[in-house]
Amino acid sequence: MKTFENVSLKKLNTFGIEVKARRMLVVEPGDAVPKVDGPLLVLGAGSDVVFTRDYDGTVMRLADVADVLVDGTCVSAWGGMAMDDLVRWTIDRGLYGLENLSAIPGTVGASVVQNVGAYGVEAKDVVERVEAYDLQQGCMVCLSPAECAFGYRTSRFKQEPGRWLVLRVVYRLDRIFEANLSYKALERLPHASADELRRAIIDLRWSKLPKPDEHGSAGSFFKNPVVAEKDYLSLREQYPDMPEAHPTEEGCKLSAGWLIDRAGWKGRIMGKAGVWPNNALVLYNAGGCTGDEVVALARAIRDDVFDRFGVALECEAIII
Repeated sequence: MKTFENVSLKKLNTFGIEVKARRMLVVEPGDAVPKVDGPLLVLGAGSDVVFTRDYDGTVMRLADVADVLVDGTCVSAWGGMAMDDLVRWTIDRGLYGLENLSAIPGTVGASVVQNVGAYGVEAKDVVERVEAYDLQQGCMVCLSPAECAFGYRTSRFKQEPGRWLVLRVVYRLDRIFEANLSYKALERLPHASADELRRAIIDLRWSKLPKPDEHGSAGSFFKNPVVAEKDYLSLREQYPDMPEAHPTEEGCKLSAGWLIDRAGWKGRIMGKAGVWPNNALVLYNAGGCTGDEVVALARAIRDDVFDRFGVALECEAIII
């Protein structure tokens, strides 16, 4: 295990915000997980985090190691491995099911913390079990999908911050490729093979989102809000151009991107933080922004959307 003091986190958060941590521990496969006194932040690639200040505590993260085990169609991946590297690794070895999650920034461990999703697939759809270290109890735990309490962009791990270190995720995949084209934008994409679908999804993703090496962001910043059916119908009557809602057990899921765009925020910049011109869901670093500027922009958008539509937006990104 490696230990660092007074370390910069600029390259460990995808917004590229310059902050420091008082201490950082990097856990390698096979390391004993240490007990930490004081404030603790478990950090992956920082793809869903906005830092507003230096972190006066210990940051714990897993080493970026490509450690993958295969048992039949079950794939066990080290939590610190880049998620997109795992997607490519599985496709290259004829194991399918992760293609729609191509090019998502972040780590394998973070994929279950956030229950990441894209183009009709969520992490929970393919997770067999999660092997995590309970930092409060000081022991290893193996959790089933039900015990992970997966929800829309959330999980037990996200709801209990500082308690869990996700060491390995086991996915149940398939040896037979069957393209998942349930997401409307994928209907006409080439998909003769998993690799072809992956490349098409990557092209689609970067046509709508800023590339991490060009503009810092946290991907989709807001969750799609869920409202009661009567509220959706009322809005649809006022705004006939509103996209059709997606029905869920909780109600009708609206497009947060449409609400933000309709309110006139797409392409706008406040300070050095902006709303991506090709996707109103994405806030980005327009040039040396601070975390406070990102938060101020997000707050202004939430307030405006609520005033206009009566719909409350919730941040997908974690503010620290």
